[in-house]
Amino acid sequence: MESYEENLKVLFEDNHVIVVEKKPNIPSQEDKTGDLDMLTLVKQYIKEKYNKTGDVFLGLVHRLDRPVGGVMVFARTSKAASRLSESVRNKELQKKYLAIVDGKFKEKKGTLEDYLYKDERNNTSRVVNKDKKNAKLAKLDYEVLNYDDKRNLSLVKINLYTGRHHQIRVQLANFGHSIYGDQKYGIRGKNKQIRLWAYELSFPHPTIKEILTFRSIPDWTMCRTINMK
Repeated sequence: MESYEENLKVLFEDNHVIVVEKKPNIPSQEDKTGDLDMLTLVKQYIKEKYNKTGDVFLGLVHRLDRPVGGVMVFARTSKAASRLSESVRNKELQKKYLAIVDGKFKEKKGTLEDYLYKDERNNTSRVVNKDKKNAKLAKLDYEVLNYDDKRNLSLVKINLYTGRHHQIRVQLANFGHSIYGDQKYGIRGKNKQIRLWAYELSFPHPTIKEILTFRSIPDWTMCRTINMK
């Protein structure tokens, strides 16, 4: 079995939570492929570091799509899991993303509001009329941070208001700026790694209630000249 050492970067840990960087293409939790997943990796890390015997409790609070990398938080106790899940429901857990997308934006900043419908048969979502049955509101803000005129690619920062299935990927594609390397919704970068990264995560600590913020910046060329602080 693969070890956590080569697959896991721990950003923070205490007795209640553990914050890690998820590498791209590792599932958040076990799926039908049987590939090594983040939940198993973090459990393995805790078990070995603290010489735990028996099963290790670890609560999955939120997920990232398999091809997407970035910051994730897991709960180390059932009490922390309950409170963090409540933070998710109350929209107190905030995620911000970076994406490299096709084309140049007309406006440096903006808000996208669409209604999305998830097609369970092929695990995709699409923008639909708000009157369609089971359509859900999706909203995000974007800000352009950099533009590569030679490749006609933009680096954008995204702040999510809602957490719909494939939301960022679908909304940006519908807006005419699909994410580079997106195999489902993109037009450029086929057979390349998707350029979507959860770079910032903020949430109230489950016991002390202090707002904690963690960042992880991907090693993309377009990010190297940007001050993300």
